[in-house]
Amino acid sequence: MLRKIHRNRPGILGGALVYLILIAFELLAPREWPGIIRERGYDAVLLGDLQLRDLPQTKPAVIVVDIDRRTLARLGNWPWPRAIMARLVGAVAAAKPKALGIDILFAGPDRRAAATADHEMLDVASHPPLEGDQALAETIRSVPTALASTLETAPGPTARTATVLRRGPILLDGIWHEPGANEPFASLAAAAAGNGIISLPGDADGKVRRVPLLVAVGATLRPGLAVETVRVAQDASALILEADPQRLVIGALSIALPFDGFLRLVPVRPGRELARTISAIDVIEDDAKRASLTGAIALIGGSAPELGGLRETPGDPLNPSVQLEANAIAQLASQRAPVPVTGEIQFLLTFILSAIALIVAVTASPVLGVVVAVAAIAASWAGAIGLSLSFDRLIDPLTPTIGAAATFVTASLGTFVMVSRREARIRDRFAQHLAPEVVKRIAENPDMLKLRAEKRELTALFTDIEGFTAMTHRAGPEQLVAELDGYIEGVATIVMDHGGMVDKIVGDAVHALFNAPVDLPNHAARAVECATVIRSWTEQYRSRPSARLIGLGRTRIGIETGEAVVGDIGIRSKLDYTAHGDAINSAARLEAMNKELGSSICVGPTAAGYCDPSALRPLGTVSLRGLEAPIGVFEPWPPQVSPDWRARYLLAAAAIQADPIHAAEMFDKLAAEAPFDPVPLCMARRLRSHSAEE
Repeated sequence: MLRKIHRNRPGILGGALVYLILIAFELLAPREWPGIIRERGYDAVLLGDLQLRDLPQTKPAVIVVDIDRRTLARLGNWPWPRAIMARLVGAVAAAKPKALGIDILFAGPDRRAAATADHEMLDVASHPPLEGDQALAETIRSVPTALASTLETAPGPTARTATVLRRGPILLDGIWHEPGANEPFASLAAAAAGNGIISLPGDADGKVRRVPLLVAVGATLRPGLAVETVRVAQDASALILEADPQRLVIGALSIALPFDGFLRLVPVRPGRELARTISAIDVIEDDAKRASLTGAIALIGGSAPELGGLRETPGDPLNPSVQLEANAIAQLASQRAPVPVTGEIQFLLTFILSAIALIVAVTASPVLGVVVAVAAIAASWAGAIGLSLSFDRLIDPLTPTIGAAATFVTASLGTFVMVSRREARIRDRFAQHLAPEVVKRIAENPDMLKLRAEKRELTALFTDIEGFTAMTHRAGPEQLVAELDGYIEGVATIVMDHGGMVDKIVGDAVHALFNAPVDLPNHAARAVECATVIRSWTEQYRSRPSARLIGLGRTRIGIETGEAVVGDIGIRSKLDYTAHGDAINSAARLEAMNKELGSSICVGPTAAGYCDPSALRPLGTVSLRGLEAPIGVFEPWPPQVSPDWRARYLLAAAAIQADPIHAAEMFDKLAAEAPFDPVPLCMARRLRSHSAEE
């Protein structure tokens, strides 16, 4: 792995650069963009959470009394005179709910004459505006009611509000703070049991995701409408803030209090909002539907656009604010308040995912890299949903996912470019030296290739054409080049087909290496097998009319195995992967020794020791320049000879030490039986020559 990481440095640097850019973007970019991404990550986690659980049905139930368009069509256009609102609140109060929250600001006195399409039904046409305020105040007194205020940027008189007690040091450094509030009309505020803020902040993308638990108006902490409605329903005299851990206590309920004082809303299942909603006109006219408010927490608000209470949320572009307050009350009742984790944990997750993506991008195959990266990202999402389910803590997996994906893609592209270039270099270097499948394997797994200088055992194979110099004088240039091209291509192809590497082509000679630059099992036996195929192929090649015309000689081959130094040698602009050592020199000299031995293939003793003894015949001992002692050499059996001929050849070879003259006579007989094989005749001649010298 470390080698792959080192080799793919550009991919790593590219991925790391993207990661640093993302971190810089998180820290330096306009705050809305990182915030939008983070909030949408929370949205996705909460939606996943919703698939596994839902808010339980609250007790008491939360019912929304909706001033919808059907209600406006029956009771008149908005804004209504207070007398009409008094009739609606009176109808709600008649059902005896546990508490009522009104998501409508009644600022100032009633300035609108009581007018409606159905005067007789409401009996308010002759009422002056002040009587409408009095009527509404009386109905508000008849039921525990929390009225609404909104935040203002200018200071002003404030309404009576719930007492907020602190137990220990409370940190609310991110709380929504405004100098003043737009309060309900004094007579109405005096009649109410509580007062809550209904202002709802949108995030950078314009969506409302939270409602205020507490806000600061000047130096005073004020509850949101949902909190105040729950306090009224709990008949609690005050709100209590507890420290370590920081919580908001509302009567018998206790909920986590974030540093910004907001309650993060969780999504609800489709149909839940519709099921808890009753049209305001039905509350007035339908006794059975009105009865569902008994003992419940009722909220009056409007879905009609005329009321101006529609808000964009992650799940709905036109969500009535009263429904958001109802969702908040349901969460307060179930004591659920999702709180984001600290920035350090979020940063750590981004770092871990990006690091995993970077490592797999530069070390694994593309398919495996994608699988591991996707698995890591999926695990982060599963962990985020699990954290929400178990502890109501929110972690944003979207930002780390984007970071990891960008890092993976960049590192993968960098690695792909590096691999492509490396494969191109490998193909350029070895396409003419190794078999295509070997080159492909090296390109796919460069660890197979060792270009640095090293010692390794290898088998060298050298070929040469007998009488080539004389042939160059007989043949014309074009004819010579044409025959030589075909010859070299055939020999090189056979070498590569047997796993060898064509090291050099020098004139008519082919220098090949086996077990370099990649490991090749049984390399000595593979080299000998390759030589026998070359011997057969070249005999067929030289039998062609064009080859006979120029007198193409037979091919002589030398083979030996041994340790050699291999690696790149040359200058930067031209490097040559080659080998140096005794085995290389011996193979070259064994190739030349074929002329004296009459053989086509001369195999050195080390290479022969790795081969099947029955596949080779002895050629006697020879002295090679650079070696102190004579060595035994061998040749693969000619394919034309019979088993009996082979047996008698071995008997003749065994008789050399005891009776060289008799052995020479035996070789003479063998030569007469196999005129196509010059080896027995050369063996006899050499034996007689040595005997004469002695």
